Amino acid sequence: MTSIFSDLMESCLEVFMDDFSVCGTSFDSCLENLAKVLERYVNTNLVLNFEKCHFMVRQGIMLGHVVSNKDISVDPAKVDVITSLPHPSSVREVRSFLGHARFYKRFIKNFSKIALPISYLLQKDIDFEFDSACEEAFEELRRAITTAPIVRGPDWMQPFEIMCDASNHAVGTALAQCEGKLPYIVAYSSKALDAIMQP
Repeated sequence: MTSIFSDLMESCLEVFMDDFSVCGTSFDSCLENLAKVLERYVNTNLVLNFEKCHFMVRQGIMLGHVVSNKDISVDPAKVDVITSLPHPSSVREVRSFLGHARFYKRFIKNFSKIALPISYLLQKDIDFEFDSACEEAFEELRRAITTAPIVRGPDWMQPFEIMCDASNHAVGTALAQCEGKLPYIVAYSSKALDAIMQP
């Protein structure tokens, strides 16, 4: 999708894996942009799933995110699934929980640092013990997901600012832009370092 639509992505199209959103500054420009995208679909033999197509909406759900012309937030229905999960009782359940939670890591500052005690349980030759540090990390991630801040999509005409932080266990970044003098977050990203030490 990225290679097929690369020339349209910064002007009228946002691509999320195999989903996309066409936008414009007016109704007429939306129609023109949609025509370009649909023509590209025809020329590259791509197929649309009509049941998943929504036209001329001000807000919609894409990949578990509520996307509008102003901001991006988590889908409350998806959050309910995560908040109702019990504490993991096996490595398989830890993987499942972290997989669900990582889906929203762009909204959570220091995600990898918070998840470190739980991630430690995924290492080989480690006895599975969901201790108080794991419980605290689990609850903090659930809280962070349910109260995740609303972020904005990038404005490709404005400069970006990258803020970084690092510890012995993880590195984190925030991608931001400014509206006037006030910064706002476009996305967070973080990564646990390869050699995970016990916290």
